[in-house]
Formats: sequence, structure tokens, C-alpha cells
Amino acid sequence: MSYFGFLLRFLLPPLCLLAMLNLWDGWRGRKLPSEMRGQPAWVVVLAHVVVAVVYTTPWDNYLVATRVWWYDPARVIGLTFGWVPVEEYMFFILQTIMTGLWFIWLARRLTPRGPVPSRPMVRRYAVASAVILWLGFASIFVVNWAPGTYLALEFTWALLPIMLQLGFGADILWRYRRLIVPAILVPTLYLSVADSTAIGFGTWTFSPVKSTGWTVAGILPVEELLFFLLTNTLICFGMALVMSSESQPRFWGMVRTVRRFLIKANHPGPRSQQRQQLGG
Repeated sequence: MSYFGFLLRFLLPPLCLLAMLNLWDGWRGRKLPSEMRGQPAWVVVLAHVVVAVVYTTPWDNYLVATRVWWYDPARVIGLTFGWVPVEEYMFFILQTIMTGLWFIWLARRLTPRGPVPSRPMVRRYAVASAVILWLGFASIFVVNWAPGTYLALEFTWALLPIMLQLGFGADILWRYRRLIVPAILVPTLYLSVADSTAIGFGTWTFSPVKSTGWTVAGILPVEELLFFLLTNTLICFGMALVMSSESQPRFWGMVRTVRRFLIKANHPGPRSQQRQQLGG
């Protein structure tokens, strides 16, 4: 099976189905709840496509360049950017749209009602947990454990933006957990099954030296399952935070705080000026 054939068989059909389901909701007048109208849904999906391509491109090129995984040249059309075939970039785009459309369809049905109370401690504990996890996987590079290479690259890459998401709105994400959990898990399981099929056909291969060798059902490397889990988490966390109406005042409040800090730093008060003069 070619890489393009994989996209046609496994990415386009669910994407088209989800697009039709969302259009059907629109024709029936089924709108997103007011809590999820912070930004237009289609704008949020397109923004995530741009972020996915920009953030994933250098990382994925590094994986292919260092032979963490590779593709069969006979199963791609031959057009590459860097070390990665054009089909891989298409995969970034199609996965993001598919998961985004699934999230929007679910959001019309599973979004909780009512305001989200601000809980700074929840955000701090969530970020602290993510930092500890990041340090744990970063240590794999320090000890130079080759079988953990792919795992370490996945988590050190994905946890950085997840930390930002948790720091901004872990309490908002917890509030929407009934929406976020199935929004993440369903495409993760689906893409894992699809990926297993492509691996079976030899469309792409993973280094036995730079991966743990742990598999799901004897076919799917556990790193691939975790890759889909992490990427769908990034998409769904981002969708929830950008679309949530609670995020808007929080974002602008943070902007005002940063602005006041910068103004204060550039224009010290009378006491600071006196100390500077005395010090001079």
C-alpha cells in the first residue's frame, strides 16, 4: 500500500463523513453551546493546521534524518521537502482537520453548562506534573539509552506545548473533560488501527535500535500509539482552550498583566530612581 493510498483509505473517508455530519448539524440549526463560541470553529481548525505543520515539520524531519523511522521510496510519489515525503505533510493536515471536526461534532453534544471557576492551583500542579514527566524523558538522552530514543523525542517535543496549555487553562480543560476524553481517545484508537495496517504493508518502518520494541497486538509500536495520543491531545486541548468563552477574559487579563510589567520595568518608580542615583 502506498502512502497516498493510505491517506485515501484511512484519512479522507472519516474526514468527509465528519464534514457532512457537521454540515448536517448546521442545516438542522444545532449550534455550539454559548460556552464554546469564543472563536469561530473553522478558524480554530485552520489555525491548528498551521501550528501542526510549523511545529511538527522540523521534529519529523529530524526523526527521518536520524533513521528513527523511514518510508519505502517505492511507496511514495517521490516529492519530498527536507527528508520527509509530501504525503507526511498531508497527514499532519488531514489528521488535524479530522480530529478538529470530531471535536466540534462532540462539542455540540457534550459541553457542560455553566461558568468555569478559576483555579490557579490546578494549573500549577498540572504544569509541575508535566515538567517532571518532561525531565524524566529528557534524562533518556542524558543516559543515552538508545531504545528510548523515539519515546524521548515524542514526549520532550509534545510536552512543551502541553505545558503551556495546562498553564493557561488546566482548570478549563478539567471542566470540559467529558468532551475532551472521547475527543482524544476515538481518533487515537482509529489512527492506531490504520497505522498498524500501513506497517503491515511496509509503507513505513521503525528502527528496532531506537525504539523499545514494545508493541500493541504484536504489530503497532507503543511509540506510535503514544504519538497519536499526544498529537490528538495537543489538538483537542488547543481546540477546547481557544473555543472556550472562559479563555477570552483570561487571555486578555494575562496580556494586561504582561503589559503592566513591561511598563513598570521600562519606567521605574521614584524609589528605584533614587536607589539608582545613590548607587551611581
